[in-house]
Amino acid sequence: MTIRCVIVDDSERFRAGAKRLLTAQGIAVVGDAADSRGALQAIDAQRPDVVLVDVGLGAESGFDLAARIEESPVIMVSAFSAEEVADLLADSRAIGFLPKEHLSAAAIKCLLTRLQGT
Repeated sequence: MTIRCVIVDDSERFRAGAKRLLTAQGIAVVGDAADSRGALQAIDAQRPDVVLVDVGLGAESGFDLAARIEESPVIMVSAFSAEEVADLLADSRAIGFLPKEHLSAAAIKCLLTRLQGT
């Protein structure tokens, strides 16, 4: 089964690069957005299996957006390290965190498998 994903990041360059990378690795990127409003519209329209949300969405908080996403698991992504956002992650509904430089289909699948195992 192909994993369907929505990418939420205020950087158009990151969204495009992540889409190319994940698509090449077998993940269907069914939507992307630069802000919370666009993200919620894409999620509602596409009902993805997972949503990748940047910790910082310009003036918005990715953690605030994650709290509003009810239907799909959320994985937070950032240029920050896990240690730098550990406290925020602990209090979020995200199922995990991936530093942007470690983004891959395998890492996403690992986090989703861990979720299904609980």
